[in-house]
Amino acid sequence: MKKIYFVLTYSGTILGRIIRMKTGKIYTHVSIALDENLKRMYSFSRLNPYNCFIGGFMHEKLNEGCYKRFKNTQAMISCIEITDYQFEKLETQIKIFEDNKSIYKFNVLGLIYILFNKKIHRKNYFYCAEFVKHILKNAHINVELPEMPRPENFEQLKNSKTIYTGILNKYNVDEIERLEEVKAS
Repeated sequence: MKKIYFVLTYSGTILGRIIRMKTGKIYTHVSIALDENLKRMYSFSRLNPYNCFIGGFMHEKLNEGCYKRFKNTQAMISCIEITDYQFEKLETQIKIFEDNKSIYKFNVLGLIYILFNKKIHRKNYFYCAEFVKHILKNAHINVELPEMPRPENFEQLKNSKTIYTGILNKYNVDEIERLEEVKAS
């Protein structure tokens, strides 16, 4: 068995504030990570930390890009266990996106539509929750997401465990493990 991580964030960007105002939800972005240190974290987001409309597939890093610019990004990190087979399929899905980065675009129109509970399908266009759902589905990981996924749908996934809530750049795996050991003793 392996673990994968869902990283829900709110950075306070203009787009994030609009989404939060429209949805009333705490988090406005979701990423998927293949390791607990979040070194293999992926999503669809802005390619430039200063322009929310030019986006695409991103290998997100805690101390670069948007997360470097918005140091007080709020986060909730949860994890689920999956089989080794599912993990391999998930890695394959991400590799497809990495190898074909130039054909995938940020689905700004889809993001606007979802805010009004409307769906639009555009080939090779994704917003964050749409991307995470897509790769989970193609890796045969069923987490029961709605047809039109939103970041908040990842807050209460079946069989998920929340491991961290707080400022994203203060996330420290070693500290979390130490606290869990203290709780267990």
